[in-house]
Amino acid sequence: MATILIVEDNPQIIEALSSYLQLKNFKTIEFEKVEGVLETVKQKSADLVILDIMLPDGNGYTLAKQIRRISDIPLIFLTAKNSECDRILGFEVGADDYVCKPFSMKEVVLRIEALLKRVVSTDVQSKLAIRNWKHGNDTMLLDVEKHQLFVNESEVFITGAEWKILLYLSEYEDQVISREKILSECLNYFFEGSERTVDTHIANLRSKLGASGWIETIRGIGYRFTGKSQSIG
Repeated sequence: MATILIVEDNPQIIEALSSYLQLKNFKTIEFEKVEGVLETVKQKSADLVILDIMLPDGNGYTLAKQIRRISDIPLIFLTAKNSECDRILGFEVGADDYVCKPFSMKEVVLRIEALLKRVVSTDVQSKLAIRNWKHGNDTMLLDVEKHQLFVNESEVFITGAEWKILLYLSEYEDQVISREKILSECLNYFFEGSERTVDTHIANLRSKLGASGWIETIRGIGYRFTGKSQSIG
């Protein structure tokens, strides 16, 4: 039974969402403000975070960035801020998904289930527990079992969505992967403007991997992982 951490300042929304999630066999932890959320994440008491942006004692974007410094827990923004700029910013600060108010309870549950399924499928992708690539003079190592990424021997922290995309692209080394394929295989959803979401995740991933060009853009089609696999040991 997964535990969902809800951070929302509207008591009516908290009550309705918590009740519905509990009917669907989820446990819930509720906060009406930022205070206490980071400590709960640090304690690994939850499996997924649902986060509002406008909170009485802070900003959801800032909180998401703080969460990402300590955890790759799946994170969904649930907010009234519904412009494309707001959604893109949400993904830039580390969200895995973004749902606008008013929302469908059933849709939220489906998105939660898709994210949790993605985490499980990532965990079982251990056909090769440690994967190693080279690009020019730079190296990349993925430890799938420990869920760790190292670039030039320095650990790099990425979100769950970014991890899934990197694993998927690197499995098809030097092959062009379309945005549609990344959406269906890595992000598990499709909505208007979602191809832009893929671009945002890729941009964030590139900034964390450094300037070596591990991921190449193929204009009008998608992306290609350019690292060359190396044997270990």
